Amino acid sequence: MILIFTLLLAVRLVGLPKPFSKAAETLSRQPGVVPVGEFWMNITQAGRKIGYAQRNYSRTEDGFRFSENIFMRINTMGIVQPLTVRTAAELKPDRTLANFQFDLGSNLFKFRARGAVEGKKLTVRIGGPAEEKISVIALAEPPYLGGGILESAGAGGLQPGEGRTFPVFDPASLEQRPVRITLLGEEEMTIMGKSRRARKLSVDFMGMKQIAWVDPDGSVLREEGILGIALERVTREEALAGLEGAVSADLTEIASIPSSKPIEGAAALRVLKIRLEGLQQGSFFLDGDRQIYRNGVLTIRRESSVDPSARSGGAAGDLGAFLKPTPFIQSDHPKIRQKLAEIVGPGDPDGVKADKLVAWVHKNLEKRPVLSVPNALETLENRVGDCNEHAVLLAAFARAAGLPADVEAGVVYLRGRFFYHAWNVLYLRDRGGWVTADAVLGQMPADVTHIRFVRGEADRQLDLVGLIGRLKLEILEMER
Repeated sequence: MILIFTLLLAVRLVGLPKPFSKAAETLSRQPGVVPVGEFWMNITQAGRKIGYAQRNYSRTEDGFRFSENIFMRINTMGIVQPLTVRTAAELKPDRTLANFQFDLGSNLFKFRARGAVEGKKLTVRIGGPAEEKISVIALAEPPYLGGGILESAGAGGLQPGEGRTFPVFDPASLEQRPVRITLLGEEEMTIMGKSRRARKLSVDFMGMKQIAWVDPDGSVLREEGILGIALERVTREEALAGLEGAVSADLTEIASIPSSKPIEGAAALRVLKIRLEGLQQGSFFLDGDRQIYRNGVLTIRRESSVDPSARSGGAAGDLGAFLKPTPFIQSDHPKIRQKLAEIVGPGDPDGVKADKLVAWVHKNLEKRPVLSVPNALETLENRVGDCNEHAVLLAAFARAAGLPADVEAGVVYLRGRFFYHAWNVLYLRDRGGWVTADAVLGQMPADVTHIRFVRGEADRQLDLVGLIGRLKLEILEMER
């Protein structure tokens, strides 16, 4: 849940390629749409202040300059942490993106992404100068800044019921995702003590619904999103006031799903059968390996090292992608490989390597929520993290050891509820194929209450967005 929340901030704030249609292109290029000046907003959660946002638009000789600073105090898993998000960008005269810088920071971890557009390529640099990773992304169209989506749609010529679809570029996951904005109509609302006429917009991002009210001149007056979080235009003085007591409710608790019945001794269960309701369209991986999904009913069978023939081993030729390093799973980094050599021996069988790696990560990482984009190298250096940090570090170790590995995400049972969670899957030849592993709980295989919806890193975990607040689980059978 923490990772999803962090990614949503990145999606909302940074690069946006231009709309698909010619009508949308005309809308976005209206010169008067960008509201020049400084704007402040209160951020609240269920009516309680949790932070503020400051936006600046200014004109330059070459176009526009945009910046946004966000400060929040976020409660996750009972721990309150400050979160800062800073975005700066230079825009061309037609408001296409020239370059941007995105910084996200909390107590221990910091995430930085910088990007520049050259022709039809967007070069993104992730991390600091010493450990920088570079990705080059091909662009079908010139990219736009995500912060201008609402302004463009609110001030443009949309008619009630009419909408536009925008593909959003997310610097944290290096993915593009569609956002659908629909004009619902116009409403009178009171902002800063004055009655304002505003356009009411619906924003649909992968099934997650958000409502926004925008001035005819294009400036955003109010936004309402998931988990009861809202932003509303206020004065500078009001935005900066009351920060001492600002703190959200526990976002992980709010997003969790009640269980239809208690589960005792989850680690001893061999089979769990549940009915899923509220699934939105998405790229969910419900059927495969230890999970069978038929007609809304999901059956999960715990892997057995005694009878590995019951599992799907997969073809060795399909495993290359699960051995490669990525910008966040740096399995080729010398520090990862050096520590790996201290944990496993070169002659260890696959299963023994996996046992040692899961045990080391479980023992040596402090279990603590982290508000950032998970990074294996930083996790190794800081030795602290939640499920996401455990998962990327274990994946990096496994790949460096020659074990195909990936991250899985979904929900897990705890204290009468199902919480959003991430863990790993490792391909172990001597144990029959893919085996789940949870380094946070020290489990391999993981218990059957680990319900997988997606497999992959942050780009795939964004698919969980549409489940929040909608997913329902009914337990049908439990077999020991």
